[in-house]
Amino acid sequence: MTPVLSAGPLAGKAAIVTGAARGIGRACALAYARAGADLLLTDIGHDLEGVPYPLGTPSQLAHTARLCREQGITVITAEADVRDLDAVRRVTDSALDRFGRIDVLLNNAGIAAPSGKTVHDIAPDEWDLMLDIDVSGAWRMIRSVGAAMTGRRSGSVINVASTAGLVGYRHFAGYVTAKHALVGLTKAAALDLAPFGVRVNALCPGSVRDDDAAEGTMLTEIARSLEVPVEEHEETFVAAQPMNRLIEPEDVAGAAVWLGSDDARQVTGTTVTVDGGFTSR
Repeated sequence: MTPVLSAGPLAGKAAIVTGAARGIGRACALAYARAGADLLLTDIGHDLEGVPYPLGTPSQLAHTARLCREQGITVITAEADVRDLDAVRRVTDSALDRFGRIDVLLNNAGIAAPSGKTVHDIAPDEWDLMLDIDVSGAWRMIRSVGAAMTGRRSGSVINVASTAGLVGYRHFAGYVTAKHALVGLTKAAALDLAPFGVRVNALCPGSVRDDDAAEGTMLTEIARSLEVPVEEHEETFVAAQPMNRLIEPEDVAGAAVWLGSDDARQVTGTTVTVDGGFTSR
């Protein structure tokens, strides 16, 4: 296939996308590629004890990379666990070695387990794992890219939170706590980094459809945890949507491109919801 050379809103920029193997991460990575950004894509590459569903695989990460390379940009990949500070540093070093700069960090790596449990039924190790990945993992990545971005006095950090970072959900205490904390981290980091020209924002998707092309499974897994029949789960989630449709991965990716671009140069410390009006009720 002939590469498509882009002059899009991220042309000339380099971005890191975590949790890039599938789902929202893949959709955002592909949108970044189409917008002209060179990419370092990372995912954990193996399952974790305590997470009752499969995580992104090396082959899925490689497939995301192939799709992005078709857009004519440079892509490198790395398997990394955001709980491991040394692994996170290696990711950042690889991006700097290859691209000489990091303009955008999309913190998408996260888990939604435990779910379907009342707050007092969550085990301590389940609670710790959720916070370590969803909150501390994002902080480790911000910490790792901070010197490069502040040194250039430019950069955009986008933390993929959730409507669970804005409202509560029954039987999702760990996830709701983690995503609320991620929104708080976003606001505090935005104030810390604003004098250096670095922006930090939170992206809060609603119920995102499990698109086959993106190989997303999150909504299906949430349905299982709530004992909603899988064959009925889309209809069940749509019933709660003011716009009567689920969010598409590309809807989230479009917002992620805008937040990473110079068009959003005065946008920092805020939350951008892509939820079809769910949190407006």
